[in-house]
Amino acid sequence: QCILTGNWINDLGSNMTIKAVNGRGEFSGTYHTAVTATNNEIKISPLQGSQHRKNQHNKATFGFTVNWSFSDSITVFTGQCFLDKDGNEVLKTMWLLRQNVDSLENDWKATRRVSVNVGNTAPGAR
Repeated sequence: QCILTGNWINDLGSNMTIKAVNGRGEFSGTYHTAVTATNNEIKISPLQGSQHRKNQHNKATFGFTVNWSFSDSITVFTGQCFLDKDGNEVLKTMWLLRQNVDSLENDWKATRRVSVNVGNTAPGAR
């Protein structure tokens, strides 16, 4: 069974904490990225998300938005929770970052990254 609540670390070293998921599947938490395209000091940023009801295989789909506290960009993540062959929870996500640009003509450069990340529960996370 996959449970989103807890602390997660992805393959880049970023840390995410998801608080309790309510009965409607909504959750909040924080994201502390290990990477950035800005020169600004990285700060812990809030996230808001929603988990779809679990399917018959208990592999929940979910999505969340991170409103970066240290830049003028926002990232949306979508993914699914799996159990690996050893029974460990793994989050597979894809994300899209949108940054502020100064004009419609520069819209082409506003979408900065599309990537796939793998997240695992942090040691002692639950």
